[in-house]
Amino acid sequence: MFGLGTTEIILILVVILVVFGASKLPTIGKGMGEAIRNFKKSVNDVEDATDITPVITKKEEAPKAKAPESEKTKENV
Repeated sequence: MFGLGTTEIILILVVILVVFGASKLPTIGKGMGEAIRNFKKSVNDVEDATDITPVITKKEEAPKAKAPESEKTKENV
């Protein structure tokens, strides 16, 4: 990912544990999870608001294509 190996990740986790303490880690994790959840929700809301796909109702349906003349003559014969 960023060139981080197993030892670097463990070292970062140990530093975080020393700085914040074991009692604060669940609170920090919960806050991070909620922040990520809210960010994803806001991104999805923006995508839904900017969705410009046309909505076709029954009254606005496209007319069906007529069969070509060659098919009409085959049916009559």
